[in-house]
Amino acid sequence: MGSVTARLLVSLSGINAWTLDRGADLSDELAARGVPLSLLFAPRVAGAGQPRPVLSWVRERRAAGDALLQHGYDHAAAPRERTIVIRKRAEFATLPTHEAGLRLIAAGAAMERLGLETDGFVPPRWLASPGTLVALRRTGFSMCADLVGVRDLRTGAVHRGRVQGFGFGERTEPWWCFALVMGAARSARRGGMVRLAVDTADLARSGPRQALLDAVDIALHHGARAVTYPELVRPRSARVA
Repeated sequence: MGSVTARLLVSLSGINAWTLDRGADLSDELAARGVPLSLLFAPRVAGAGQPRPVLSWVRERRAAGDALLQHGYDHAAAPRERTIVIRKRAEFATLPTHEAGLRLIAAGAAMERLGLETDGFVPPRWLASPGTLVALRRTGFSMCADLVGVRDLRTGAVHRGRVQGFGFGERTEPWWCFALVMGAARSARRGGMVRLAVDTADLARSGPRQALLDAVDIALHHGARAVTYPELVRPRSARVA
């Protein structure tokens, strides 16, 4: 049997009018390498302030081959959770089906107002409760990418592979930069999924930015094929309104 071709997925979050130049710079760097981006878009966050430049850039990148995924709604934990935890929970990490559905409906309406649509979902901090998965299926999403894999919500298939990024724990920045590059090399050599996640806040620092590009380069060196998240669950279905 022949070797399995590794797949490389790079996602960008934290997109807004104040960090757009960082995202555009990264996009140019990756485009030069033939690597598309999966853009994680939080409608209530990215659409706030000065949305026109953000929306124009997102549409431009989609036309160029990048993918758009809904990244939660407003990244706020449910009110009843805020009083019982010191560290803020991820928005969709513990929600039951009904509450997750209400947030998804609000997010869908916000996306519609912005003139954007997608049937792919990534929860904040890559954490989705079982109730969130049920609500996603009911509202017409075809894909959910979480911390440990990419789920085809129509068939139940799961493409296994842990996302790698900065700050997924309590280690120092140099450790995370080193771990990102070594993890990408190891996954690519084994023919697995290399899932690299970066926030625009990370790109403000030279260390994480260079580590991400190094991880991309080493994955490509080991023969990884660059794809976007929606490409893992083709054929894509139209999102239900």
